[in-house]
Amino acid sequence: AVLLANLMYKVINSFKANFNRVCYWCDSTIALSWIKSEPTTFQIFVANRINEIHRLSDRSHWYHVRSGDNPADIISRGLSPEMILENKFWWEGPPWLADTSYTLQKVTKLNELPEVKKGFKISAFVGVNAKHEFQILEKYSSLIKLQRVVAYVLRFLQNTSTHKGEKLSGELTNKEINNAMRKLIVLVQGQYFSQALEQIKTSKTLSKTSKILTLNPFIDTNGILRVGGRLSKSLLHSDHKHPIILPSNCTFTNLIIDFEHKRNMHSGVEGTLALIRTRFWPIHGRSTVKKVIHKCVKCARFRYISETPFMGDLPHERVQPTRPFLHTAVDYAGPFLIKDGKTRNRKIVKAYLCLFLCFATKAVHLEVASDLSTSAFLNAFKRFVGRRGICRSLYSDNGTNFVGANRELKQVIQLLSDNEFSDFFKLNSIEWKFIPSRSPHFGGFYEAAIKSAKSIMKRIVGNAHLTFEQLTTVFVQIESVLNSRPITPISSDPNDLLALTPGHFLIGDVLNCIPQEHVIDTPENRLNHYERLNQMFQQFWKRWTSEYTHTLQARGKWNKQRPDIKIGAMVLLKGESTPPLLWPLGRVVELHPGSDKVTRVVTVKTGSGLVKRAVAKLCILPINEE
Repeated sequence: AVLLANLMYKVINSFKANFNRVCYWCDSTIALSWIKSEPTTFQIFVANRINEIHRLSDRSHWYHVRSGDNPADIISRGLSPEMILENKFWWEGPPWLADTSYTLQKVTKLNELPEVKKGFKISAFVGVNAKHEFQILEKYSSLIKLQRVVAYVLRFLQNTSTHKGEKLSGELTNKEINNAMRKLIVLVQGQYFSQALEQIKTSKTLSKTSKILTLNPFIDTNGILRVGGRLSKSLLHSDHKHPIILPSNCTFTNLIIDFEHKRNMHSGVEGTLALIRTRFWPIHGRSTVKKVIHKCVKCARFRYISETPFMGDLPHERVQPTRPFLHTAVDYAGPFLIKDGKTRNRKIVKAYLCLFLCFATKAVHLEVASDLSTSAFLNAFKRFVGRRGICRSLYSDNGTNFVGANRELKQVIQLLSDNEFSDFFKLNSIEWKFIPSRSPHFGGFYEAAIKSAKSIMKRIVGNAHLTFEQLTTVFVQIESVLNSRPITPISSDPNDLLALTPGHFLIGDVLNCIPQEHVIDTPENRLNHYERLNQMFQQFWKRWTSEYTHTLQARGKWNKQRPDIKIGAMVLLKGESTPPLLWPLGRVVELHPGSDKVTRVVTVKTGSGLVKRAVAKLCILPINEE
């Protein structure tokens, strides 16, 4: 019947002419009786289809036809295509159909019809599909707002059935809001615990597979499912003794948890759950509360858990044999207070440590800079090149990394953008590369060298004020110590070779080793110095390949694959010296994946513009996680 109504509706609307008479034929007396009746008296399945038929057609235009006179029955009985083409009954229908004097048979409604509702009772939520119910619940993110909306709907329904003078108006009363809450609870329980409610109403016992069997549930006078429990003889409040049972994976339950969490000043999982259980009993309460609190944006600001993308592979500069300092990292440390001159009234000035670190051998070169000017850095860099050779690439922190530590180091930003500075590097074919802003872990290995140098400096010098010459001497000695550190594991076997150090690649031995045997009088044909020197350095690189590189294999941290951050994610930009409440809010607008397709750097749009940040320096807020 629904199919016929739809087809006729399309046929009628496809013609511009007006029809004087439209007839719908059906051989089912039950279906015709349904069509002639009101849909509200039937179960949902039948009622929805009757509503559809009434919307598409007039119920008075439906008539009964005997099965023998119904051409549609031919197909159901089986008929070949060739027989259909020659079947006049299929194409023209019964003979009386074209007879204008034929009297149409009236449909007689049956007294007993299937799918009729039993004990029909008017309710505010009768006839609402369960799918639509949860669409309504999911429209609101606040329990208070949801309660007020439902309360106003119930007031409207009540006013439609009362006299004008008795209609309710004005602000909602506590009674109306509480009534709305009860209706919502009954609605949600009816959806999630329908089987348990039916079993309790009929047999008073639950099946052994029921999730709420251990709670000994019962239905109160308002039709609400409550915990029976074992506290009936206690002096607690009735809501506390018999809390209302709520499903675990439900929007309504999440709204209640969120409301209690905020009302209790953003308490933790245990505190929020304890407060909720004074009135409600959510299934899997602890895990459900934990999920809701995890999505609280205010709490997320104080958790400030950064994303830790999978640790990337080492760059080729660190794992391929090259001469020392061909690929170099540079970093600043300081300021250090020194004496200006040797006179009695000499003043105290500032000096800075400029550290150069070899990517391949981890060899260190330290220079002292008198200030943070371009000329001071270029002079330090020229001294480095004069003793270590020209480098092909130079890596450093982005200038903004220095802002948080010392106000004086802000000048590094101007240093890196100076025209004289960039012209010098272009002339010498040196490529300058920056790591992302505020991401020192991208240069962790030279940050560790800075830390080691400063640690030795503090232990040796303490609070003493050295002269420029003395400070230079101390830094050279620290450089010797750092270049004598082993980069391969130290063996306990006395027969094994000494551990490999950066000094082996610089001078062929440990920098602070004892003097070697005097060989100046040894015949040249026995010493073969040049070949011996080459062989010695080749042995160092062979040991570097076999003993050192394998120590770089393991990922000590960030060793789990995690889903990449997505464009549009709301994030907090972590600050080094500011509290979490003052961290700027931003939205990810661009991803910068690495060669392994893992995103470790993104562009974030903030209130002050676009900035590049490492993902590890962002805190993703739990907004629109679904």
